[in-house]
Amino acid sequence: QVQLVESGGGLVQPGGSLRLSCAASGSIFRISAMGWYRQAPGKQRELVAISGNIPNYSDPVKGRATISRDTATNTVSLQMTSLKPEDTAVYYCNVVARPNSGSGYYNYWGQGTQVTVSS
Repeated sequence: QVQLVESGGGLVQPGGSLRLSCAASGSIFRISAMGWYRQAPGKQRELVAISGNIPNYSDPVKGRATISRDTATNTVSLQMTSLKPEDTAVYYCNVVARPNSGSGYYNYWGQGTQVTVSS
């Protein structure tokens, strides 16, 4: 099984910045993708960013977010600046990985971490 542990988040003032981190552990054979999603109250979960040779960012965070992945430690981080109240949401780490016990790749989700942007 694959476990994801997120850290970071909390209450941030508008214009501030934050850093979220996610560590994947367990019976991991290979990770094919790591990224972040978010879900605001009353809205669907949406992509924030996916790591890669050319990271993919959603339009609302483009220019304000930086995703980084450490393949040696199976961690992914998300740095966000110039935060806005509309960035308020629960942020979820997402990993697509192949476990040691299987032959396919599966989607794994973290427990979510609350980010609130408010003065």
